[in-house]
Amino acid sequence: MPGNDNGSGWLGSLAALDRIVHEPGRLAILAHLSVVVKADFLYIQRQTGMTGGNLSSHIAKLEEARYIAVEKTFEGKTPRTLLRLTDRGRDAFRSYRQAIIQALTGLPE
Repeated sequence: MPGNDNGSGWLGSLAALDRIVHEPGRLAILAHLSVVVKADFLYIQRQTGMTGGNLSSHIAKLEEARYIAVEKTFEGKTPRTLLRLTDRGRDAFRSYRQAIIQALTGLPE
């Protein structure tokens, strides 16, 4: 029956999505980091439109999952936070992307 899914089709693909990556704010961070070697906090903040506190919260979750690495440095006396995608984060983002494509391709019309 169309639209019926036993968990092995498109609906199962959606249910299996990585919830760390799936949250829109974290997905935006990972997407930006997937196309650069590293980026600083302010760049990611500008690109995502998040507040500093909201971005910090998402960064903490991604760092806890070991999807990103956070490096704190100084430029002169100015603190700078650099973010980079780890291999684990790159794999998680790639798997998430493939799962979304698979789920949407299998979606009944």
